[in-house]
Amino acid sequence: MKDYYQTLGIRKGASQEEVKKAYRKLAHKYHPDKGGDEKKFKEINEAYQVLSDQKKRTQYDSFGQVFEEGAGAHPGFDFNWAWGNSENVGAEFDLGELMEEMFGFGVPRRRKDLKRGKDIEIDLEILLENTLSGIEKEISLYKMIACSRCQGRGAEPGFSNNECFSCRGTGHVQQIKKTFLGAFTRHTICPECNGEGYRPTKLCNVCKGEGRIKGEDKIKIFIPAGVDNNQVLKIEEKGEAGRRGGKPGNLYIKIFVKRHSVFKRRGDDLYVSLAISFSQAALGDEIEAPTLGGSDGKKTKILLKIPSGTESGKILRISEKGIPHFSGYGKGSMYVILMVKTPTKLTKKQKELFTELKKQGI
Repeated sequence: MKDYYQTLGIRKGASQEEVKKAYRKLAHKYHPDKGGDEKKFKEINEAYQVLSDQKKRTQYDSFGQVFEEGAGAHPGFDFNWAWGNSENVGAEFDLGELMEEMFGFGVPRRRKDLKRGKDIEIDLEILLENTLSGIEKEISLYKMIACSRCQGRGAEPGFSNNECFSCRGTGHVQQIKKTFLGAFTRHTICPECNGEGYRPTKLCNVCKGEGRIKGEDKIKIFIPAGVDNNQVLKIEEKGEAGRRGGKPGNLYIKIFVKRHSVFKRRGDDLYVSLAISFSQAALGDEIEAPTLGGSDGKKTKILLKIPSGTESGKILRISEKGIPHFSGYGKGSMYVILMVKTPTKLTKKQKELFTELKKQGI
């Protein structure tokens, strides 16, 4: 291992000014343009590049010289330092990539993962009534579907799939990469078979070996009761078809519940405002209150008892008249907000009655 301090002829605790002074003296002496030793000049320059940089010098003082060709990483190598200074160790060096290879993260994915179809995400709008009992819908997707001619195999009917000659059926090949830490062997996806390990002896005339083509697929899906706005439903294996018989991707449906003209939803509870008259608020009454109804759009009503002396803004709770819980057990409640309506147009008789009530202090 090279001793940079010895190369510059200085002590280990030398100041930066002493490092610079020693370098200038030796560089002047051994400069090739002045008849000096070119090899010696390169060694001096290498030592100065490390010792003149405080970070590199600290690294060198702690762990020694780790930049020798073909050497492995020093046991105490500071990867945090190297990551932050990767531009100083060669443009072809990718520390993140090297770390993957050193610690086993760079092994190629299995072939079945490479063949898997892509997931699909769509938005779907439903009515608030649809959340009461669920609803079945049919949707059409234009996506990658399995090729009907080769049944997704990628080979022309009557022809088989043979082991890839390049990777011998493993789906990956080895590459040797040289870095400042030394030479490392990495595994990459075989470019001949795209990581599958085999190739059709004759490609399908329709899909050209893909095992899938673009086409329309009609899918029936069931939206369960209790689904909420912005909720995402996962439909397994209804995404794009996989390559050459690979597993299909998944379908993700983001639900949007259309705003209702009467009811407002908060969690699994429903809120509705209901106007009542002065006399109903004062004396009490029994009136009809609307409920959300079913997915068929039919409105239903229930009898609601208003207690005497009701003030405007009073809320009455009716249990089990809200949205079913998505878990399938129980329902939310419906809350009726009673609003006392002030009349704006009164008949002569009504004015006389209100005048009399006013005299009575009401």
